[in-house]
Amino acid sequence: MKTTYIPILLSGLLLFSLPSCKKALDETNINPNASEKPEPAFLLTGAIKTTSDSYWGTANNMNSSLLFVQHWAAIQYTDADRYILTNTSFQDLWTTGYTKGIVNLNELIKLAEASGNVNYKGVALVLRSWIFCLETDAYGDIPYSQAGDINQFLSPKYDPQRDVYLGLLNDLKTAQGLLDPAGAAIQGDIIYNNAIPNWKKFANALRLRIALRIADREPELAKQTLADISAEGGSYINANAENAVVAYKASPNQNPVSNIFDTRDDHRVSKTMIDKLSALNDPRLPVYASPAETTGLYTGVPNGLTTGDAAALGLTRTSEPGAYFRAPSAPAVIISYAEVLFGRAEAAARGLTVENAAELYSEAISASLVQYGIGATAIATYKANAAVKYDASNFKKSIGEQKWIALFGQGLEAFAEWRRLDYPQLRPAVAGALNGNMPLRFIYPGTEQSLNPEHYQAAVANQGPDLLTTKLWFDVR
Repeated sequence: MKTTYIPILLSGLLLFSLPSCKKALDETNINPNASEKPEPAFLLTGAIKTTSDSYWGTANNMNSSLLFVQHWAAIQYTDADRYILTNTSFQDLWTTGYTKGIVNLNELIKLAEASGNVNYKGVALVLRSWIFCLETDAYGDIPYSQAGDINQFLSPKYDPQRDVYLGLLNDLKTAQGLLDPAGAAIQGDIIYNNAIPNWKKFANALRLRIALRIADREPELAKQTLADISAEGGSYINANAENAVVAYKASPNQNPVSNIFDTRDDHRVSKTMIDKLSALNDPRLPVYASPAETTGLYTGVPNGLTTGDAAALGLTRTSEPGAYFRAPSAPAVIISYAEVLFGRAEAAARGLTVENAAELYSEAISASLVQYGIGATAIATYKANAAVKYDASNFKKSIGEQKWIALFGQGLEAFAEWRRLDYPQLRPAVAGALNGNMPLRFIYPGTEQSLNPEHYQAAVANQGPDLLTTKLWFDVR
């Protein structure tokens, strides 16, 4: 699928039949200097890189989800932090996800089927499932079953969010069966350096993530998904060394956060996050935030200030994100060992598995701290804090608050988990534009209303108004 489903043609050209137009375009729009047969390795690298850049970048992370979930705050140009956004604000996730992610991965699947290399197909299905999950988590109902094939579906229908999640669980189960460490080798994998055993773990980690997305609506199906993983003898990500990350390099292949801070200075760490880390004596504070330049103190910015009030706090008197996150080589984390452990803890607390929720919760905190270089003594001291200990009577609070901290910088995932778990209990932006409410989704790109109006309207009729405040299917409160 492409967001520009078909070029706008002069009215006179409409006299010709669509097949004739298509044939003419096929014959004339050929680059004589480009290969007619794409290379699987290049398709794989390109899909990973462009999607990771978008996931970790400005529109979907720094100027939206990181603000909504109060990891970061705006110190300049504060409209986005006040929820003053338009249907062009959320174009990038849609456009990049579909035209540079799904389309390329669909092509990779076709090439894999033609060549018999099932590992390419398995990897493509895992990555495609991740991208589709990002899309539906953010927007709700999305093109899924008809997405990425403009020759057959010029204007793809939107599938209900429930159907998307269930379809992804099936896709990931298929991927798990295809991925074969003893099978044909792949190339172009900049996440796991072509190591198929780690892709099998990544697939199961995503199955766990989606099982929890549906757990409030479909607990039996969530339970069966986890039982299937166990019956298959599969394992999850088992160490920080197995985290699914894109490791960036120096410019021009630097982390998008680093790239933005090279030229702009619009963001600070949220007061909500710094206050929570300070209250818990959390040793991640100096990793997540930098001391203010002129005071040496960790000083967060309240979310949603007016431009004038934010400016009055001062650029040099407030805390930028930590040097770790602003480094050119900072990794883009897709899914971590800590997230998997928190997920397993929650599954146990819900009765979906027979594992020990408290032990897994403790291990998850340790994994997050180790991920950021915290030593054993500091970890033990932190976990001894009464405010950190697991509360079996309110697992959503314990897991929700610690997972929110652990997902720092992963705006889209943190935004999804905050809506699902309802913790931490955040206050709306100080000068927010939603009448005391907070965003609960991304609104569809404006291009959908003009290029795919029939299916856009059907999605709105099924899901609710195309507003920031419309709750999605998975968000049960």
